[in-house]
Amino acid sequence: MELSIKLTFGLICIACVLSSSNSARILGLFPTHSRSHLIIHSAIAEALAERGHNVTVVSTHKPLKKNLPYRYIYLEVPPISAEIFSEAVNKQPSFFRVITNFISALSEISNSSLHHPQMQKLMDEESFDLVLHGYFLNDFMFGVAAHFKCPIILSFTIRAFPNVNDFVGNPQEFAYVPTLATSVKQSNGFLDRVSNFVHNVVLRELAYRPYLWWTQEMYYRANFPSDRYPSLDTMMKNVSLVFTASHFSQGPIRPNVPALVEIGGIHIKEKPDPLPEDIKSILDNSTQNGAIYFSLGTNIYKSHLDETKLKAIFKALSKLPHTVLCKWSDPELPLESPNIIYKNWLPQDDVLNHPNVKLFVTHGGLGGIAEAQFHGVPMVGIPLLNDQHMNMENVKNAGFGLSLDYATLSEKIVNDAIEEVLTNQTYRNNVRQFARLYRDRPMTAKQTAVYWVEYVLRHRGAPHMQSPAVHLNHFQLLSLDVIGFLLAIVFVIFKVTKMAYLLLKRLLCRNKVKKE
Repeated sequence: MELSIKLTFGLICIACVLSSSNSARILGLFPTHSRSHLIIHSAIAEALAERGHNVTVVSTHKPLKKNLPYRYIYLEVPPISAEIFSEAVNKQPSFFRVITNFISALSEISNSSLHHPQMQKLMDEESFDLVLHGYFLNDFMFGVAAHFKCPIILSFTIRAFPNVNDFVGNPQEFAYVPTLATSVKQSNGFLDRVSNFVHNVVLRELAYRPYLWWTQEMYYRANFPSDRYPSLDTMMKNVSLVFTASHFSQGPIRPNVPALVEIGGIHIKEKPDPLPEDIKSILDNSTQNGAIYFSLGTNIYKSHLDETKLKAIFKALSKLPHTVLCKWSDPELPLESPNIIYKNWLPQDDVLNHPNVKLFVTHGGLGGIAEAQFHGVPMVGIPLLNDQHMNMENVKNAGFGLSLDYATLSEKIVNDAIEEVLTNQTYRNNVRQFARLYRDRPMTAKQTAVYWVEYVLRHRGAPHMQSPAVHLNHFQLLSLDVIGFLLAIVFVIFKVTKMAYLLLKRLLCRNKVKKE
């Protein structure tokens, strides 16, 4: 018996030594403006910590829950301006204006976090084997990986857009992969391809890309001087891996290089947690008509929305025979009604898993859409910002629900859309069928993320995965230099042939004249 105890203790010690020897010091760098983004990034950090890695998370938001399996450092910095959201939602400015406003605001948040005393202390006193960076238009933060002289992996909360593809040399495929700036479905129709080309090549190269590059270069030089750090361009060409919170089954279909890994749904629990008693009671008692879950995400408040449109939404909800469970963070309620129950925060994933939830009214964030797809809940979307329009267009095209235009919103439009999705079982059948497809994977999203992080660690940044396209410019990627070179050769051959022909003709004419 004593020998058995000693043997067991010895095996435990050996296992601990082996585990500690394989664990890595990982920095989760998440200077995000949005709690919804933090949910995605934190899911990766949590999976790595549960695997046994020593994870430190630095974020500009308070932790999402208690008893985290990793160290959490909260950096209190000024939030993004409410005017930016309000203008983007109500005034419908151009895509270029929206994106430049967000670039400036998000860069300032990241810069403030970099100069926070706790972050400075971390950089002065500690070392890490890998940086997991929550990327969102803050390229200059790549310098943190340069500071620690370690590989960098990016976590991106939506499917990759062009500059994210550039980091790993992922092909853009403008001909059939729609850009986030448009709401066209995946198509090879001529007008769709024209629109996609203009947004991707003309607007991006002439407007958005130069502004992003100038902003990020300015912040990078200020924080990571060239006498001590590699250039920003060098860091951008040495990203080891990009995780995107997307999955090919959601579309659009596109090719991906090995260094771009899809982990869509990583934030969704494989086994839902028990609901809080009050929420469980509300949903359990909604058996007669069912319940509707309403959320406009973590960034939108009452002050961001037009008063008339907000009242139209909630008047339509108040007249339904269903219980409406509403996630509403603003202290001022839009409308009080017996059937609408407001909560400051709700465990969305667990709520959507409840069998009595019949509909999800959403702003169209990709995280919420993924949860609804996973649990088979149809949707009515009111997209307000950025990728939400494209996300809801995909939902509509797939037959999972309907998308409403915020600019033309009215009580009748909201009511008709909700009634259509609730009464027409086609939407629910479609999304439930897709749920089976979405869940069917060789590894879970968490297993996939952990495997590839450890792969990068094992192979010291995995430079062998890098696509040669990272080091080519657009002219080279499109083979325009090769086409130009071949055309030049054809032109020279044509010219030489023409000159030879004219010379030969002249000689023949001269000989003919001599004979005469």
